[in-house]
Amino acid sequence: MEYQIKGTPFPAVICKLGAGESIDCQKGAMSWMSPNMQMQTTTGGIGKMLSRAVSGEALFKNKYTAQGGPGEIAFATSVPGNILAVEISATRQLVAQKSAYLASTPGVEASIFFQKKLGAGFFGGEGFIMQKFSGEGIVFIEVDGSVIEYDLAAGESMIIDTGYLAAMDVTCSMDIQTTGSVGNALFGGEGIFNTKVTGPGHIWLQTMPVSAIAKSISPYIVTNN
Repeated sequence: MEYQIKGTPFPAVICKLGAGESIDCQKGAMSWMSPNMQMQTTTGGIGKMLSRAVSGEALFKNKYTAQGGPGEIAFATSVPGNILAVEISATRQLVAQKSAYLASTPGVEASIFFQKKLGAGFFGGEGFIMQKFSGEGIVFIEVDGSVIEYDLAAGESMIIDTGYLAAMDVTCSMDIQTTGSVGNALFGGEGIFNTKVTGPGHIWLQTMPVSAIAKSISPYIVTNN
Protein backbone atom coordinates (compact mmCIF):
# COMPACT_ATOMS: atom_id res chain seq x y z
CA MET A 1 0.00 0.00 0.00
CA GLU A 2 1.08 3.55 -0.79
CA TYR A 3 -0.54 6.58 0.80
CA GLN A 4 -0.51 10.38 0.77
CA ILE A 5 -1.97 12.78 3.31
CA LYS A 6 -3.27 15.89 1.58
CA GLY A 7 -5.18 19.06 2.37
CA THR A 8 -5.68 21.52 5.21
CA PRO A 9 -7.43 22.20 7.49
CA PHE A 10 -9.58 19.13 6.68
CA PRO A 11 -7.00 16.61 5.42
CA ALA A 12 -7.59 13.23 3.84
CA VAL A 13 -5.36 10.19 3.57
CA ILE A 14 -5.45 8.75 0.03
CA CYS A 15 -4.46 5.06 -0.09
CA LYS A 16 -3.42 3.24 -3.27
CA LEU A 17 -3.89 -0.51 -2.96
CA GLY A 18 -2.57 -3.30 -5.13
CA ALA A 19 -4.91 -5.96 -6.55
CA GLY A 20 -6.34 -8.03 -3.68
CA GLU A 21 -4.94 -5.67 -1.04
CA SER A 22 -7.26 -4.54 1.78
CA ILE A 23 -7.61 -1.77 4.32
CA ASP A 24 -9.82 -1.57 7.43
CA CYS A 25 -11.64 1.57 8.56
CA GLN A 26 -14.12 3.00 10.98
CA LYS A 27 -17.76 2.76 9.87
CA GLY A 28 -18.60 5.71 7.62
CA ALA A 29 -14.95 6.82 7.28
CA MET A 30 -14.69 6.33 3.49
CA SER A 31 -14.78 9.64 1.60
CA TRP A 32 -14.20 8.55 -2.01
CA MET A 33 -12.84 5.51 -3.86
CA SER A 34 -12.31 3.89 -7.25
CA PRO A 35 -15.18 1.70 -8.56
CA ASN A 36 -13.33 -1.58 -8.03
CA MET A 37 -13.10 -1.23 -4.24
CA GLN A 38 -15.33 -3.87 -2.62
CA MET A 39 -16.66 -3.28 0.89
CA GLN A 40 -17.29 -5.93 3.56
CA THR A 41 -18.77 -5.02 6.94
CA THR A 42 -17.53 -7.09 9.85
CA THR A 43 -17.84 -7.24 13.64
CA GLY A 44 -14.72 -9.22 14.54
CA GLY A 45 -16.73 -11.00 17.22
CA ILE A 46 -18.75 -9.86 20.24
CA GLY A 47 -15.64 -9.01 22.27
CA LYS A 48 -14.28 -6.63 19.65
CA MET A 49 -17.73 -5.09 19.12
CA LEU A 50 -17.96 -4.26 22.81
CA SER A 51 -14.38 -2.97 22.80
CA ARG A 52 -15.18 -0.56 19.96
CA ALA A 53 -18.40 0.58 21.63
CA VAL A 54 -16.70 1.34 24.94
CA SER A 55 -13.82 3.17 23.25
CA GLY A 56 -16.21 5.43 21.33
CA GLU A 57 -16.12 3.73 17.93
CA ALA A 58 -18.95 2.25 15.87
CA LEU A 59 -19.93 -1.36 16.60
CA PHE A 60 -19.07 -2.43 13.06
CA LYS A 61 -16.01 -1.76 10.91
CA ASN A 62 -15.54 -1.94 7.16
CA LYS A 63 -12.91 -3.70 5.09
CA TYR A 64 -12.26 -2.45 1.56
CA THR A 65 -10.46 -4.67 -0.98
CA ALA A 66 -9.17 -3.78 -4.45
CA GLN A 67 -10.78 -6.19 -6.91
CA GLY A 68 -9.35 -7.07 -10.34
CA GLY A 69 -6.51 -4.55 -10.22
CA PRO A 70 -5.11 -1.60 -8.26
CA GLY A 71 -7.58 0.58 -6.39
CA GLU A 72 -7.74 3.86 -4.52
CA ILE A 73 -9.65 4.91 -1.41
CA ALA A 74 -9.58 8.06 0.73
CA PHE A 75 -10.50 8.80 4.35
CA ALA A 76 -11.06 12.39 5.55
CA THR A 77 -11.07 13.96 9.00
CA SER A 78 -14.31 14.96 10.71
CA VAL A 79 -12.93 18.14 12.33
CA PRO A 80 -10.17 20.63 11.39
CA GLY A 81 -6.87 18.97 12.15
CA ASN A 82 -4.35 16.44 10.96
CA ILE A 83 -4.00 12.76 10.20
CA LEU A 84 -1.15 10.80 11.77
CA ALA A 85 0.25 7.69 10.11
CA VAL A 86 1.97 5.56 12.77
CA GLU A 87 3.87 2.34 12.07
CA ILE A 88 2.77 -0.29 14.60
CA SER A 89 5.12 -3.17 15.38
CA ALA A 90 6.30 -5.47 18.16
CA THR A 91 8.46 -2.61 19.44
CA ARG A 92 5.87 0.17 19.07
CA GLN A 93 2.31 0.08 20.36
CA LEU A 94 0.18 3.21 20.41
CA VAL A 95 -2.37 4.59 22.87
CA ALA A 96 -4.74 7.25 21.48
CA GLN A 97 -7.75 9.27 22.55
CA LYS A 98 -11.20 7.81 22.07
CA SER A 99 -12.65 8.14 18.56
CA ALA A 100 -9.18 8.84 17.09
CA TYR A 101 -9.19 5.77 14.82
CA LEU A 102 -9.66 6.44 11.11
CA ALA A 103 -8.23 3.45 9.21
CA SER A 104 -5.50 0.80 9.34
CA THR A 105 -3.87 -2.02 7.44
CA PRO A 106 -5.31 -5.46 8.32
CA GLY A 107 -2.45 -6.44 10.66
CA VAL A 108 -3.26 -3.73 13.20
CA GLU A 109 -5.39 -4.72 16.21
CA ALA A 110 -7.43 -2.14 18.17
CA SER A 111 -8.37 -2.78 21.79
CA ILE A 112 -9.39 -0.97 24.97
CA PHE A 113 -6.68 0.70 27.04
CA PHE A 114 -7.66 1.25 30.68
CA GLN A 115 -5.93 3.89 32.75
CA LYS A 116 -4.00 2.05 35.46
CA LYS A 117 -4.43 4.88 37.95
CA LEU A 118 -8.02 5.73 38.84
CA GLY A 119 -7.20 9.38 39.38
CA ALA A 120 -5.81 9.78 35.86
CA GLY A 121 -8.93 8.21 34.43
CA PHE A 122 -11.48 10.21 36.41
CA PHE A 123 -9.77 13.60 36.64
CA GLY A 124 -7.06 13.75 33.98
CA GLY A 125 -9.42 14.79 31.20
CA GLU A 126 -8.34 12.08 28.73
CA GLY A 127 -11.01 9.67 29.95
CA PHE A 128 -10.72 6.42 31.86
CA ILE A 129 -10.75 4.46 28.59
CA MET A 130 -8.50 5.10 25.59
CA GLN A 131 -7.64 3.06 22.49
CA LYS A 132 -4.59 0.82 22.12
CA PHE A 133 -3.18 -0.23 18.74
CA SER A 134 -0.90 -3.27 18.47
CA GLY A 135 0.16 -5.87 15.89
CA GLU A 136 1.94 -5.09 12.62
CA GLY A 137 1.09 -2.37 10.10
CA ILE A 138 0.05 1.26 9.78
CA VAL A 139 -2.73 3.01 11.67
CA PHE A 140 -4.17 6.37 10.67
CA ILE A 141 -5.58 8.48 13.51
CA GLU A 142 -7.27 11.88 13.64
CA VAL A 143 -5.73 14.75 15.60
CA ASP A 144 -7.68 17.91 16.43
CA GLY A 145 -5.82 21.02 15.25
CA SER A 146 -2.07 21.04 14.69
CA VAL A 147 0.31 18.34 15.96
CA ILE A 148 3.19 18.98 18.36
CA GLU A 149 5.49 16.03 19.13
CA TYR A 150 7.90 15.31 21.98
CA ASP A 151 10.26 12.48 22.84
CA LEU A 152 10.28 11.95 26.60
CA ALA A 153 13.28 10.28 28.22
CA ALA A 154 12.81 7.80 31.07
CA GLY A 155 11.44 9.76 34.02
CA GLU A 156 10.91 12.94 31.98
CA SER A 157 7.37 14.39 32.21
CA MET A 158 5.07 16.83 30.46
CA ILE A 159 2.07 18.55 32.11
CA ILE A 160 -0.85 18.69 29.67
CA ASP A 161 -4.18 20.51 29.91
CA THR A 162 -7.43 18.59 29.54
CA GLY A 163 -7.93 17.09 26.08
CA TYR A 164 -4.61 18.14 24.55
CA LEU A 165 -3.05 14.65 24.59
CA ALA A 166 -3.80 12.99 21.24
CA ALA A 167 -1.62 9.87 21.50
CA MET A 168 1.42 8.38 23.20
CA ASP A 169 3.63 5.32 23.05
CA VAL A 170 2.36 2.55 25.31
CA THR A 171 5.63 2.83 27.25
CA CYS A 172 4.51 6.20 28.64
CA SER A 173 2.49 6.44 31.84
CA MET A 174 -0.24 8.87 32.89
CA ASP A 175 -1.12 10.48 36.20
CA ILE A 176 -2.83 13.66 37.40
CA GLN A 177 -1.46 16.80 38.97
CA THR A 178 -3.39 19.60 40.65
CA THR A 179 -3.12 23.12 39.25
CA GLY A 180 -2.21 24.43 42.70
CA SER A 181 -4.25 26.38 45.20
CA VAL A 182 -8.03 26.76 45.30
CA GLY A 183 -7.58 30.27 43.93
CA ASN A 184 -5.72 28.91 40.91
CA ALA A 185 -8.51 26.43 40.26
CA LEU A 186 -11.34 28.94 40.68
CA PHE A 187 -9.88 31.98 38.94
CA GLY A 188 -7.00 30.74 36.78
CA GLY A 189 -9.25 29.21 34.10
CA GLU A 190 -7.25 25.97 34.00
CA GLY A 191 -9.50 23.75 36.14
CA ILE A 192 -8.42 21.65 39.10
CA PHE A 193 -6.37 18.89 37.47
CA ASN A 194 -3.92 18.50 34.61
CA THR A 195 -2.64 15.31 32.97
CA LYS A 196 0.95 14.31 33.69
CA VAL A 197 2.59 12.04 31.10
CA THR A 198 5.94 10.47 31.94
CA GLY A 199 8.37 8.76 29.58
CA PRO A 200 10.09 6.92 28.13
CA GLY A 201 8.26 7.33 24.86
CA HIS A 202 6.90 9.62 22.17
CA ILE A 203 3.82 11.81 22.68
CA TRP A 204 1.62 13.63 20.16
CA LEU A 205 -0.20 16.75 21.39
CA GLN A 206 -3.10 18.48 19.63
CA THR A 207 -3.63 22.24 19.63
CA MET A 208 -7.43 22.37 19.31
CA PRO A 209 -9.40 19.53 20.97
CA VAL A 210 -13.03 19.20 19.87
CA SER A 211 -14.08 20.22 23.38
CA ALA A 212 -12.13 23.48 23.02
CA ILE A 213 -13.71 24.13 19.62
CA ALA A 214 -17.19 23.65 21.11
CA LYS A 215 -16.37 25.95 24.02
CA SER A 216 -15.02 28.70 21.76
CA ILE A 217 -18.07 28.81 19.46
CA SER A 218 -20.81 28.19 22.04
CA PRO A 219 -21.26 31.93 22.87
CA TYR A 220 -22.11 32.58 19.20
CA ILE A 221 -24.71 29.83 18.84
CA VAL A 222 -28.25 31.19 19.04
CA THR A 223 -31.01 28.79 19.97
CA ASN A 224 -34.66 29.42 19.24
CA ASN A 225 -37.08 28.43 21.97
